[in-house]
Amino acid sequence: MPQNNEYNDLSSETQTIAYKERLNPWAITRLLPDMQRVTVARFRTRSDAEGHLQRLRQLIPDANFAVVFDSQREEAVI
Repeated sequence: MPQNNEYNDLSSETQTIAYKERLNPWAITRLLPDMQRVTVARFRTRSDAEGHLQRLRQLIPDANFAVVFDSQREEAVI
């Protein structure tokens, strides 16, 4: 019996991407003027993010960085 493989592949690919995005809710953002921000990296755990943040502050001491939990990104996927 023929199957619509194109639909199944697209559906599973979308689910896989959504799952991968939910794995990394912790992010390091660089704070810019005029209330702008840029996401620098994403991590699974807060401790990983804070360790990376320490290194970034050593490498770029003049920049402002913050560790944030990106819960809106997780809600948008669901």
